Amino acid sequence: MPRSMSSLLIAGTSHTGKSTLAAAIGRALGWEVLSTDRLARHPGRPWPRVPPHVAEYYARLSDETIYRFLLNHHENMWPGIQRLISDMQGQGKPFVLEGSALRPDYVSKAVSTENAVVCLHADHDFLRARMLAESGYERLDAGHRPLVDKFITRSLRDNDEVLKAARGHGLFCIDVRDEAAVERFQARMVERLRR
Repeated sequence: MPRSMSSLLIAGTSHTGKSTLAAAIGRALGWEVLSTDRLARHPGRPWPRVPPHVAEYYARLSDETIYRFLLNHHENMWPGIQRLISDMQGQGKPFVLEGSALRPDYVSKAVSTENAVVCLHADHDFLRARMLAESGYERLDAGHRPLVDKFITRSLRDNDEVLKAARGHGLFCIDVRDEAAVERFQARMVERLRR
């Protein structure tokens, strides 16, 4: 007899609302909520404070190099993510795992009767506005703004690539601009995963 579904993987680039959705579903189900950010940290958001090595990373590297390093980082993380998923399921612990390291090319191989996968995305204007607001861009000085600009460029490209790959693998995708669609998905998943 197949085992019941015991995990939800939430993919998407930065600022698509992965953490918010994961927390809401985890809270409703009483499931543990995990983030790939806790497994390994790539130079992420260059705000509110920017460590010198993160500032140097964004200031000195080209947009192409920054994106390639992100992809390499996620590739290197995948074996550890697989172990985490396997260990949690082996212990019978239901969980929600979210993070940008859950790339569609990898998680598509993890879709099963035990794992549900969703990919969150939005258009560039929506994501840019979220990142500008969260970073406090209008209050940043002239030396800090270019670092945020590089992060936004990286994230928008990642959004496009993640969505293209997710659709190519037939993964379920949600445009997070549609709040009603997100709420419907959340309600359906909670009902489905409670069984």
